[in-house]
Amino acid sequence: MATLYLVRHGQASFGASDYDQLSELGRRQSERLGEYWRERHLSFDAVYTGTLRRHAQTWAGIAAGAGYDQEVIALEGLNEYDSEAVIHAIHPQPLQKPDTPELYRHHFRLLRDGLRQWMNGVVSPRGMPSYDAFRAGVSDVLEQVRRNHAGDVLIVSSGGPIATAVGEVLGTTPETTIELNLRIRNSALTQFDFNPRRHSLVSFNTLPHLDHPDLASWVTHA
Repeated sequence: MATLYLVRHGQASFGASDYDQLSELGRRQSERLGEYWRERHLSFDAVYTGTLRRHAQTWAGIAAGAGYDQEVIALEGLNEYDSEAVIHAIHPQPLQKPDTPELYRHHFRLLRDGLRQWMNGVVSPRGMPSYDAFRAGVSDVLEQVRRNHAGDVLIVSSGGPIATAVGEVLGTTPETTIELNLRIRNSALTQFDFNPRRHSLVSFNTLPHLDHPDLASWVTHA
């Protein structure tokens, strides 16, 4: 049985005008994950990413750390939802930049509520697919992995698609999928075993490459 490794991108630029850009710490997280895999001689039959910049930058860091040199399959089905559009759908008034703990918590309370309404078909955020279509995109990628590969596969994506993949495998409710989504840490690993018939969850949201006291400050969520 082969293993599918799903990696959330490294720390991006939360609160900046362009979130879709790794921070310097995000680059270091990605490279450290690659180094961790190089130390364990891990290789992949295939690598899939979303088409967002932070996905490509995370893969570039992993590849640099591990010494990987292989083609990447970039798929829109692995792209994140638009969190600003989700929040705007339920709170159209302008929000302050989330630069304090309270504003940060307020941002994520709104996001949680907006996601719940989107996933239940209550709101349709501008420029976004329905949740059913978003979920189908993730399911299509999982099916492609099962159908086309017999060895280990890497996916570099975002919290939403990874949580949705876990939800598809475990059959969770939308509410549970949201909570999984909002707990996935930057550069965290989720692992599935897979065969041509199904995926099975092995681990969720782990950071073995940062498991050292000197790297405690490298653990981030946004």
